[in-house]
Amino acid sequence: MIYTRFVLMPDLLDRETLTTLRVGGDERLARAELRRQIARLEHQLSRLAVEAFPRVAIDTAVDGHFTEPRVAGLDELEQVRDALAERISTARDALKSQNELETSNRELLRRMLAAPAEYKWLRISRADVGEPGCGHWHSRPRLGPLGMLMGWWRVKVSSGCPLSARLAAVER
Repeated sequence: MIYTRFVLMPDLLDRETLTTLRVGGDERLARAELRRQIARLEHQLSRLAVEAFPRVAIDTAVDGHFTEPRVAGLDELEQVRDALAERISTARDALKSQNELETSNRELLRRMLAAPAEYKWLRISRADVGEPGCGHWHSRPRLGPLGMLMGWWRVKVSSGCPLSARLAAVER
């Protein structure tokens, strides 16, 4: 019995021949093509996730369908490929809508900076225009209630998050 195990060992090590895999040439080529497509789609999804990172959360999790390792069949590889393509389409739509929203917010900010009195009490954050940080632009009266009565409006730019900077300094 031990002798038969050692006799089969060369067959296990020789994985390049079609007879040892017991897979037809067409199926083997189809699997290789599906794996290539899956790798390309995973690469595209990861690039989209990096591009959208702080602004949009993109689902990049891989669903595990099986409890034990095994070779996936053609239909399972096609399902994985189709699920990745659907995820990429959803991620592109989310990123496109976020870009459109940020573009419209930048245009609103430009108009607010040009005429602060037309946008009374409007506050636009840096995240709303796609910039990092936690500052904001706020249309406010210049001298409090007197400025509000006189129509003296201005856009005040915050300098960021002083509280979070203090907390980070305390934690060090």
